[in-house]
Amino acid sequence: MAPKKDLKPDYLFEVSWEVCNKVGGIYTVIATKALHISAGLGKRHILIGPDVWMHRAGNPDFLEDPTLYSSWKAAAAGEGLRLRIGRWNIPGKPIAILVDYKHYLPGADDILSGLWNDFKGDSITGNWDYKENVIFGWAAGRTIESFWNFNLQGTEKVVAQFHEWQTGAGVLELRRSGIPVATAFTTHATMMGRCIAGNNLPLYDALASYDADEMARRFGVVAIHSMEKTSALNADVFTTVSDITARECARFHGRPVDIVTPNGFENSFTPSSDEAYQALHGRARQRLQEVASAMSAEEV
Repeated sequence: MAPKKDLKPDYLFEVSWEVCNKVGGIYTVIATKALHISAGLGKRHILIGPDVWMHRAGNPDFLEDPTLYSSWKAAAAGEGLRLRIGRWNIPGKPIAILVDYKHYLPGADDILSGLWNDFKGDSITGNWDYKENVIFGWAAGRTIESFWNFNLQGTEKVVAQFHEWQTGAGVLELRRSGIPVATAFTTHATMMGRCIAGNNLPLYDALASYDADEMARRFGVVAIHSMEKTSALNADVFTTVSDITARECARFHGRPVDIVTPNGFENSFTPSSDEAYQALHGRARQRLQEVASAMSAEEV
C-alpha cells in the first residue's frame, strides 16, 4: 500500500456563525489561526459568515471591498444570493463573505422539508433560533456552490470546513449538489454533552449508557441534535477539538471522528510578558468596575 501523503488544498472555505460576528469562543479560535492559514493560501482562504448587520455600515470586524469577486457577486445575485465581500478586520485580513440569509426565511419550511426528504434531518421541533442557523448554513453551502461554478475549473482541490451544528446544513447542501468539494464538519462540543453536563448528570462515567436520541427528546433539543448528527454522518471528514470530546462524538453520533484538531492560537493573541499581562488585567478590572458602578447608579 502506498504511503498516505498530505495534500494542500487550492481553496479552503471556512464557515462559521462567528465570522465577523463576535459572540463566543469559536470567533477567537478562527480569528487567531487565520494569519497562519492566510500566509499559506492568501486569497484562497475564504471565510463565510452571516450578515447580522444586514448591510448597515459600522461593523468593526468587516471591511467591505466592492472590487473583490465583483463579477461573481453580480452572477450570484442573479441566483438569489445577497452577499457582501471584503476582509475580516483581524491580523492577516482574510477574505470574508457575509451572507444575507434572512430573505430566505419565508421559504424556511420548504428548505427544512428538503433536508428531511434527502437526509432525514429532524427539524419539526426547531424554533426560530434553530431555523435561522440552519438557513444560514444552507445559504453558505449555496454560496460555495455558486463560487465553484463561476470561478473554478473543476481541477482545483477545494475543502469547505463547517463549524458547529449552526452551519451543518451547508455540508448537506454541498453533498446534495454533487460538486467536487470535500467537506469537513467540526463540532467543538456536542449538544448532548452540553445538556447532560449542564443538568448535573455524569457524562463520561456513564457515557455508554446514554441513548442520544432519547436524551435529545428529554432535553428538548431533538432538532439541534439531529442536525449535528446528520452533518457528522454526511461530511467527508468529521473532526473535533479534543480526545475527550471525540468520545462523545463516537457515542452520540455513531461515527468516530477522523481526526482531532486541538485549538491553537497565534503568539500575538496572548500577552508577551507577565508585565504586559498584569497591565491588561488591571485595565480590564478597572473597566469592569466602571461598568458595575454605572449599572448600580442606573438602578438607584
